[in-house]
Amino acid sequence: MQTGKFITFEGIEGVGKSTNIAHLTQAIERRGHTVLTTREPGGTPMAERIRELVAEHGDEAMPDIAELLLVFASRALHVNNVIRPALAAGTWVICDRFTDSSRAYQGGGRGLPQEDINLLAKWVHGDLRPDLTILLDAPVETGMSRAGQRGAPDRWELERSEFFMRVRATYLQLAEAEPDRFIIVDATQDLATVQQAIGAIADAL
Repeated sequence: MQTGKFITFEGIEGVGKSTNIAHLTQAIERRGHTVLTTREPGGTPMAERIRELVAEHGDEAMPDIAELLLVFASRALHVNNVIRPALAAGTWVICDRFTDSSRAYQGGGRGLPQEDINLLAKWVHGDLRPDLTILLDAPVETGMSRAGQRGAPDRWELERSEFFMRVRATYLQLAEAEPDRFIIVDATQDLATVQQAIGAIADAL
């Protein structure tokens, strides 16, 4: 059975993932492929409800481990109900965040052990891994300035810059460790230049 490709976009807040996901989707569709775009946390009705729970500013404190487990509960729904069936049908899947976000945000940002995150990843999605991960990279100050223009911040966007510095550093470490999977795109460039880079990536797929 023909299977589709699994492509993920990663990066801190405000690096332009949504805009560039749309650009890559159009480029791949022009080549005759069916593309499903989705996101994490979320991607299914129940997973989207978990996303709302994790992102909200509630009165009850959210322990770091609870955040991690909720994100992976959402991922389990997403992988089994959306991602795997789409790939098996030959559809290309482009996802706004995947497990690398957990490694960066809950691992790098929150300080939870990476070995625990990787164990959860093994339980939840086994040998499923992205064929390609595009890391849109920008300094924290740039990303947060852009994110601040999008409206009311969610719980993650209220974190201090030191948190996002740890997140960004972890992303760059992940990319360095898996150069065969990651492509880093400088998101500080103007949109036309970034999309030219995205187009070149599409041409090489």
